[in-house]
Amino acid sequence: MTPTVTPYRPSERVGRDGFLQVLHAEWTKFRTVRGWTVGMMAAALMVVLFALLVGVSSNQKGSPPVPIGPGGEPVTDSFYFVHQPLAGDGSITVSVSALKSSIPKAPGDLRPGTVPWAKAGLIIKDGTRQGSPYAAIMATGSHGVRMQDNYVNDTAGPTGPASAESPRRLRLDRSGDTITGYASTDGTKWTKVGTTQVSGLGSTAQVGLFVASPPAVGGGGTAGSVSTATFGDLRTQGGWAGGNWTGSQVGAKSPTFAGYPENAPGSFTGSDARFTVTGAGDIAPAVSDSLPTGGHLRNILTGTFAALIAVIVVGALFITAEYRNKMIHLTLAASPRRSRVLVAKAIVLWAVTFVAGSVGAILATPLGLGLARGNGVYIFPVTSSTELRVELGTAALLATASVLALSVGAIFRHSAGAVTTAIVAIVLPYILIAIPFMPASVSKGVATVTPGAAFAVQQTLVPYDQVASNYTPYYGYYPLAPWAGFAVLAGYAVASLAVAAVLLNRRDA
Repeated sequence: MTPTVTPYRPSERVGRDGFLQVLHAEWTKFRTVRGWTVGMMAAALMVVLFALLVGVSSNQKGSPPVPIGPGGEPVTDSFYFVHQPLAGDGSITVSVSALKSSIPKAPGDLRPGTVPWAKAGLIIKDGTRQGSPYAAIMATGSHGVRMQDNYVNDTAGPTGPASAESPRRLRLDRSGDTITGYASTDGTKWTKVGTTQVSGLGSTAQVGLFVASPPAVGGGGTAGSVSTATFGDLRTQGGWAGGNWTGSQVGAKSPTFAGYPENAPGSFTGSDARFTVTGAGDIAPAVSDSLPTGGHLRNILTGTFAALIAVIVVGALFITAEYRNKMIHLTLAASPRRSRVLVAKAIVLWAVTFVAGSVGAILATPLGLGLARGNGVYIFPVTSSTELRVELGTAALLATASVLALSVGAIFRHSAGAVTTAIVAIVLPYILIAIPFMPASVSKGVATVTPGAAFAVQQTLVPYDQVASNYTPYYGYYPLAPWAGFAVLAGYAVASLAVAAVLLNRRDA
């Protein structure tokens, strides 16, 4: 009797053609090619080396200390202050009939200009120490009446500019730690703008008139400005010491003070109930371009740029090398479901790159920050959770970029073309963002719709509505939230992977 032999059917191969086996095969390929392993190690090393280089090369030793606000944040606290001590409770009332600003067009050439957040009004402060608690009611250049306290809090009041025809009457009341600001157009009917608790004022606080004039923003840079306000009908009630008013520039020596334009010093003139006060500076949270001695976590991770090139090359070669040496025929013969091979390659590549990027970022962060701080650089503070997000986000950025390069490699099937295309798509946006004088609209557009949006995962700075500044990617402010920016890159990677899978199934190996 002739024995019956059951024919071999590929679908019945137990475990040989499963996805886990394909995944294991791709992992084996990756780890056995020394150049790919070295490339990933080099990417992690670049992140660390650049962090060390940034930390060592930074030198701000001897710079004035950065003012720190009540909340622990860096602040700008520079303004011209005309003040008297107030013991206990009391109030002060004044009218602002003019607030005019000047901006230098050339050295020694001051011309009238608009400084939207120029400020003139009343302030109560714990002395003249920078960063001390305060509350203020003010007229502004273009934002109407505002009440602000402790640098980060801002409340809108009546709109419109101050003028001789329509003066802004302001009042500030103190009752213990409770400060209330009022505004009026006629001095009879008062509107409460806001009430705040300001702890730390002490039994005796300094209270009076102030003028601040932040740098004017334009053309990707800033220019120091100066503003002059006319005050009238000054009245006080409560525990005032009386006597002469004292005028002084708060924060004259501070890294956040841009200084006065040439031939425009701070000053005040007048007596009794009428004063003219000229001032510069700002009372606000510090931002990136107002703190030249400062840095942030993204600066430490500058090596991400170099690491990107390394992982792009490895990602592209992970598939184009098989086309070059004809090994792709064996790979696809062993696993006829071609799209599954591509997905397995993507998973292996993403995981390996993520691990390498995480190691690099987690090592680079404390080393770079320690060296920078040791050299006198003030680093904008972040929470431990934000620091972890930046580190893991950087690793995810590198990993997803490598998958995008893999997909492009599968589409082109040629190493040089794939690497060049991926670098142009991912690295070129980074370069455009890093150009300081790139128009803000272009920079923000690049950081919104291109794969370069993923660099938002490294953002740690917070923009403030009450501070005019260059809120562009160059200064560390991205138009998209961190993970929203990363999602843009992920979208490009997934779309490219889908196109590559379709072409891999349709074309001959």
